[in-house]
Amino acid sequence: MRRRTVLITLSLLFIIAIPFVTKAHDDKGPGSVRVIRDLAYSKDDNDKDSKNLNQSQMLDLYIPTKPAAGSQPLIVFIHGGAWLQGDKSEAKDLAMLLAHAGFATASINYRLSQEAAYPAQIVDCKNAIRYLRAHAAEYGLDPNKIGVWGVSAGGHLAALLGTMSSSDTPSFVPDSSAVQAVCDWCGPTDLVSVARQAGSRTKIDYETPSGPVAKLLGGLASDKKDLAVQASPITYVSKGDPPIMIVHGDIDDLVPFSQSEEFIEKLKAAGVPAKLITVKGAGHNLDSEQEIKRLTDFFRQILIEGKRDFQVDG
Repeated sequence: MRRRTVLITLSLLFIIAIPFVTKAHDDKGPGSVRVIRDLAYSKDDNDKDSKNLNQSQMLDLYIPTKPAAGSQPLIVFIHGGAWLQGDKSEAKDLAMLLAHAGFATASINYRLSQEAAYPAQIVDCKNAIRYLRAHAAEYGLDPNKIGVWGVSAGGHLAALLGTMSSSDTPSFVPDSSAVQAVCDWCGPTDLVSVARQAGSRTKIDYETPSGPVAKLLGGLASDKKDLAVQASPITYVSKGDPPIMIVHGDIDDLVPFSQSEEFIEKLKAAGVPAKLITVKGAGHNLDSEQEIKRLTDFFRQILIEGKRDFQVDG
């Protein structure tokens, strides 16, 4: 759950072929990507004073300038960092890679736990989805084809967006935060059971007031059990949830692998199209080319091909 620069080695293999563009420049050449940085997704439209903008509530958007016919599916990336650290800029290389694979991509910031306790983090993620859906026509996005991908703490928030989708307004409504696909990489999904599952096997002490879960909740999960339940994706699992792909290393020393085992059991019992990819011998870093292929295959099947049941290797 600590801050990670995810897949940087893989990204560098592609970077020399990627033409970057800035916020002020929309490149029209083949394979180009328009990059729009620091969009304020929670800004009051009547507030024109940039000094009042919160950097924690901004997103970067990467849009292929030569898309296929029609609006583009969107992948929203949510960074990790134990809800304590991290930034949307960590995904810039990967976002360019996904854009070249045919997906518009957004990387979002959200309020960290030292700025605000839960539920501020999921409120921000929902508002980012609402902003992107409301402005879909402006950016050439398909408002009904939005997937989310999160890593570690970001995986937790992505899973929350997915499992809360069934109780949200329909995705075609502009102010809906519903999503159509979720990829959760090694995210905690049950904040009530995580301390017990971790035991002495992880580098994180989940039972200390200085631990990341306690800082997220504003106190130990054992003392704030109701809030811990409310902050757990597993709480909201229901049949109507979007397809979910979970990827987790079986020797993860930060987030217990048992979290994903527990989550997949609940999803399958509810009839949600879901799969747990167990990365044998992997810890908290998932940095192989195979994982990126699985990621793009998953989102392509759901968001482009319109499938609900999906097939990925692993």
